[in-house]
Amino acid sequence: MNKKILLQDVGSIQQVKEITMVTDARKLKMMLGDLSWKILTILSKKEMYPLEIAKQLGMHEQKVYYHIRKLAKTGAITVTREENKKGAIARYYKASSSAFGIEFSGGYKAAQNICMLNIDEKIRVFFNEFSNNGVFDGKIVVGSPQAHGPFKTSARDGHYAAHLTLFLGQFTKMPTEFAVKLDVDVKAEKEEKNNLILVGGPGTNLLTQEINEHLPIKFIMQSSQQGFLLGGLSSEKTGQNYTSDVSGLVAKIVNPWDSSKRIVVLAGNKAVGTKACVLALTNFWKKTLEKYQNQDTFAVVIVGFDLDGDGKVDSIEVRE
Repeated sequence: MNKKILLQDVGSIQQVKEITMVTDARKLKMMLGDLSWKILTILSKKEMYPLEIAKQLGMHEQKVYYHIRKLAKTGAITVTREENKKGAIARYYKASSSAFGIEFSGGYKAAQNICMLNIDEKIRVFFNEFSNNGVFDGKIVVGSPQAHGPFKTSARDGHYAAHLTLFLGQFTKMPTEFAVKLDVDVKAEKEEKNNLILVGGPGTNLLTQEINEHLPIKFIMQSSQQGFLLGGLSSEKTGQNYTSDVSGLVAKIVNPWDSSKRIVVLAGNKAVGTKACVLALTNFWKKTLEKYQNQDTFAVVIVGFDLDGDGKVDSIEVRE
């Protein structure tokens, strides 16, 4: 018999165990007899010797022996140990597998999204362009930790990308090339024509700054004698401004450098706002993507909250 892996989703936990595949009809027939099935069920829970099984089932030992021999012949049970009992050798049996299944030839498909059993189609579609045959296809761009750009800022939100990559790892395999890049390196290597996930607002991420004009909800960037000033987020649709540090933007747009690619933006007014956006698309994606309908342009304003009072953002609300 051929052993494979059985995967099941139990709430937010995924469990796995071995399953033995039965491809021989004769062996299957020997296993599926009423008494044989009872004995197999007992031996799937613990090892026992035939006399013990006979006593538990209230029947003659020889009848149990007959079915034990049949099950052993199919490979469904195996001898785990032998023990001397009153001058006789007692063989202890145990089911060879915790699960059995019937398998027909063929029917296999590429194993994409196999670990993402607890996430529905909407999140798969949202990140559809970022998966090529199950492998992550794109770059995750974070701001440089060195002072850079017109705001001369040092990014303090790049580490939030680690939480995002753990989430993405549920349904995309790791690519051969390093997927996380600094904004300055993407610009220097001219890698803008990729699927991009931008982590960080325009104050810390040069790519977010460059695509700001293409966003349906924009960051307010004002020039001054001191350089540039950030004034929060502004929605053309509602005329609402969002200036709090814990506010941010989750958006998906067509890549302006290559219309066949997509850009996802997770950007806050401040680092804590970026954290709220990352949480919105990982821990609270159902709420965040409630109005997403696979459109080319999608954007929502995210506001972070500290519900447990420990000084850290742990929940979000979706605005717009």
